[in-house]
Amino acid sequence: MSEAMLRALGAGATAAAYTALCLAVYARQRRRRTAAVREAASLSANGDTAPTLVLFASQTGQAETIAWQTARQLRAAGTSVRVMELNALDAATLGSASRALFVASTYGEGDAPDSASVFAERVMGSPVTLPSLRYAVLALGDRQYKNFCGFGRALDAWLHAAGASRDFECMEVDNSDPVALAAWQVRWGDAAIDHEDPAGAFAPWRLARRELLNAGSAGAPVFQLGLVPQAGAIPPWASGDLVQIAVASDPARPRDYSIASLPTDGQLQLLVRQEQHPDGTLGTASGLLTSTLAVGDTVALRLQAHRTFRLDGNETRPLILIGNGTGLAGLRAHLRARAAAGRCDNWLVFGERQAAHDFLCREEIEAWQASGVLGRLDMVFSRDQPERLYVQHRLLQSADALRAWLHNGAAVYVCGSLQGMASGVDAALRQIAGESLWSDLLASGRYRRDVY
Repeated sequence: MSEAMLRALGAGATAAAYTALCLAVYARQRRRRTAAVREAASLSANGDTAPTLVLFASQTGQAETIAWQTARQLRAAGTSVRVMELNALDAATLGSASRALFVASTYGEGDAPDSASVFAERVMGSPVTLPSLRYAVLALGDRQYKNFCGFGRALDAWLHAAGASRDFECMEVDNSDPVALAAWQVRWGDAAIDHEDPAGAFAPWRLARRELLNAGSAGAPVFQLGLVPQAGAIPPWASGDLVQIAVASDPARPRDYSIASLPTDGQLQLLVRQEQHPDGTLGTASGLLTSTLAVGDTVALRLQAHRTFRLDGNETRPLILIGNGTGLAGLRAHLRARAAAGRCDNWLVFGERQAAHDFLCREEIEAWQASGVLGRLDMVFSRDQPERLYVQHRLLQSADALRAWLHNGAAVYVCGSLQGMASGVDAALRQIAGESLWSDLLASGRYRRDVY
């Protein structure tokens, strides 16, 4: 058999395996959506004309999970419930409600999660009066950020200023603190609570390979890691999903990393930048993954569905993928999925320091460009010229092309650092798109972010 035939058979097998995986993920997601619709109907089935609203602002899924747990407790206690994402809530629905419970995550330094950004802009940004509403807020956050629980606090203050009455003071939770979560749960009845995280239990995965990707870089080292389950087959996940790493010295705070591969690759791959503190010590999680852990050793991890960064709903659209640094991980998984699906309407805009040392995954990216998987590629190296250039500058330079892609229905996925890159990209996209198209991107799920 010729080499060309072998390559063709290999490509066909890969495409078939990916198609089977997509069908399995789709079927599972459809079952979950059907079950959610049925559960939502049963939660509001006692005939009350004004069910209690249980509303969530979630980025990675935790707030949504807690909202559903809360709704089940209320229903078990005889209260009808309506569960909604905040972006699906308008001022009229909120104004007609008599009671609402909010489970609100904060994104970065005080921002609304993407699932609440439309609500924050359209409803919280307009004059609303809520004199008949009783409410409570559970604010989820992380004290490593200066503006701890910033969005939850802002939501609580806005509701109170609009005339709504607090059932009790805003409850704040640091890093999924179980004591604080239990204090919220006991307020809604004694019904049994399913405390199992939807991501499942942590399990040992073996480090199969680790490769330095940016030798000679002026920046911190970036490694590509490949992990495989210690026992059993590779479990399914979708491009855009996360993995949580448990660190023995800080078990209460697992670290999230974007997955850079697909299950059909045979490994769960990560791109990890080694963090070094001023005193020379390494970051707890990045140090474990890039230095302490030897090839062959195991680390505890679990998969975490990241529904707001999946391709769900955007599979047939052109994609504009924007990122920097290790943010390439989430974009790379999407590009692998697009390549396997035969989609070539993809535009990657990616930034790093210097082409000579920091062109991460260069061979793969250039192969995608050569094969046509990447319809357009813009690599932006900030230190290869006297003037500092970043991805947001390239977007502004390419405004006409970007606007044309957006008017053609493209979805935008952003992955990488929140400070600098993500905020700059956000401002550039808003300027280029204009208010009408920008609002449509947000409301239709065509703008999605995985930034940290």
